Amino acid sequence: MVAAAGAGDDVVEVAVQLPPPSEDPLHQEKKRILESRNLSCAIHVPMSCPAADALKLLVQIIQAARVVYMDELELYFAGDDDIGPFSARNELESLNLLFKIVNNLLLTSDAAANEVLQTLHDDIVVRLRSVGMPDDYQMVVQTQSHDAEDSLLKWGEHHGVKSKLQIAFFQGTGRGMVASESIGVGDIALEIPESLIISEELLCQSKVFCTLKDLDNITSETMLLLWSMRERYNPSSKFKTYFETLPANFNTGLSFGIDALAALEGTLLFDEIMQSKQHLHQQYDNLFPLLCTNYPEIFRKDLCTWDNFLWACELWYSNSMMVVLSSGKLSTCLVPVAGLLNHSVSPHILNYGRVDSATKSLKFPLSRPCDAGDQCFLSYGKHPGSHLVTFYGFLPRGDNPYDVIPLDLDTSADEEDSAVQSVSTSQTTHMVRGTWLSRYGEFPMYGLPQPLLSHLRAALGCDIDESTMEADIKENDRVLLETLLSIFNPMLEELPEPDDSDRESAGWDVELALNYKDLQRRIISSIVTSCTTALEKI
Repeated sequence: MVAAAGAGDDVVEVAVQLPPPSEDPLHQEKKRILESRNLSCAIHVPMSCPAADALKLLVQIIQAARVVYMDELELYFAGDDDIGPFSARNELESLNLLFKIVNNLLLTSDAAANEVLQTLHDDIVVRLRSVGMPDDYQMVVQTQSHDAEDSLLKWGEHHGVKSKLQIAFFQGTGRGMVASESIGVGDIALEIPESLIISEELLCQSKVFCTLKDLDNITSETMLLLWSMRERYNPSSKFKTYFETLPANFNTGLSFGIDALAALEGTLLFDEIMQSKQHLHQQYDNLFPLLCTNYPEIFRKDLCTWDNFLWACELWYSNSMMVVLSSGKLSTCLVPVAGLLNHSVSPHILNYGRVDSATKSLKFPLSRPCDAGDQCFLSYGKHPGSHLVTFYGFLPRGDNPYDVIPLDLDTSADEEDSAVQSVSTSQTTHMVRGTWLSRYGEFPMYGLPQPLLSHLRAALGCDIDESTMEADIKENDRVLLETLLSIFNPMLEELPEPDDSDRESAGWDVELALNYKDLQRRIISSIVTSCTTALEKI
């Protein structure tokens, strides 16, 4: 994506370009959408342009940028006439692109262009500020000591951490970080020296690596787990303060008890957790007691327990980040202090994964403003609630666009329809999510994704074109809606409303399981309601 000033002394050219096909497999589909919506990736803004006209052009540029940053899921669910925004992530990526372009132009433009560019800049900042939801988490007044958290920040500062954030405690969510001052777009909220990042490069200096490096069946990821198990109890560890501030229990889905798993029976999350637990147990059994027998001085039996192994697994699942180190290697890492940042579907910090080669530090710049005293959120990635429950132990607030339910349908009808295939994920051809996320609740989409409806219409022989009579359109629509109800009504029946008594004395795991089940019920119920309402109108 580039921008340039030129084409005469009275023109500022703002160019938003699609990534080349070699870098973006969705290039052709995005190009088709841009053309169908008459959007250009290079819009000229005259320097003498009135503010109102400049803002109209900005809207067109934003719409083009949204298409540039659409991912596979957004392409699947967007209607043909949908101009966005498609998600908080998509909007932040799009607006930040334009923010950088306009800022670069302001640095080199003359006085005549500054007024127009400043108008664009200010409007973009207003739009960035409006992305997301109000932060209504209530900070908890701590009655107990939190010296450990304070010591972590002091330890970090001593080792070169720079921060505009401070630790706070929130009702229902525990620790998080708030802005100690107002932080603007592009400003660095947190900076962690590479020397504090726990990665495979650090592992190579350890006794664990020296002991196990020649074994064929142990990966670097497994060695990092084993290193964490030992380092947690190492009184002379450089990371002693960091390990002391980690929770004794991470309370992820991997720690769900029998009652919580029973509450999830019949859901995809139940299968996901059971498979993950089985994998971890098998991994543990392959390691112990064999390592304790062969290397007793490195792997003590009292430390190499299942509970300690599970703790290390949950630590890396819930706190690790993918980071490109200064060596250029992409590694799974633990980043002390940064791990305190909570996730949001509309985060303040979106892109943070590369160590700055000049400063040898990992920087966390803001993609949207964060006022002093507000909680500062990080993106953990584009994950559905099932993944967040299993590996992180929470469901995010607000509408998560990645909360989808895959459908097991015969997709042979799609094989000749490249338009449908081009916007389908490789793992799941068709899926649904809450119809409240759709802008098209009426005919012909009813809040459901167009690729799914096109597939069902083709399978049922209910295709509609310009020559289809109105009576036939209604009949075809009735067949389609009844088919959809035949799919989703049984799914809804498998998710009965829980008794209130189920929650009264529920532990953290049962409560989280029931919250997830509520979400699944809400998604399926929205589809059933949409189809039922549409049938009543036919």
